[in-house]
Amino acid sequence: MAELPQIVDLRQSPTALRVQRGVMRFLRNAHDFCCYAEVPLANGRRADVLAVGPKGEVWIVEIKSSLVDFQVDRKWPNYKEFCDRFFFAKPPELDPDIFPADEGLMVGDGHDAAILRMGEETPLPPARRKAMLLKLARLGADRVHTLMDPDGGNFP
Repeated sequence: MAELPQIVDLRQSPTALRVQRGVMRFLRNAHDFCCYAEVPLANGRRADVLAVGPKGEVWIVEIKSSLVDFQVDRKWPNYKEFCDRFFFAKPPELDPDIFPADEGLMVGDGHDAAILRMGEETPLPPARRKAMLLKLARLGADRVHTLMDPDGGNFP
């Protein structure tokens, strides 16, 4: 088995991790987005992938690795107030027809991804955008710090 990236919290299935990797590669390479995995939101939810585009646009991608995963997890509408576009992402073997037809949809594997259906654009209010971008800047810096200094650096 391949070594896991250092920023994995071990809650994701191997399928979800493969989809996450492909989605993040695709968004970076095809759309010049910088991606964050497992981002805590102000409403207590956690976005699987949160991507920031070159003009400050924010996309959230909710990964569903199986039919059961989609059926039991109904928290996804709570993500939409924190992004300009919302997408589901699925592995190639999962039927795309299970997902709501009016939501964005991607398909991904461990190498790449593609947009099957573009998510509707619902621009964030300026105050929410500012709060999100500040949160992401701090989250990114904290993650780099943790990678560079895993033993410490936490002061009271």
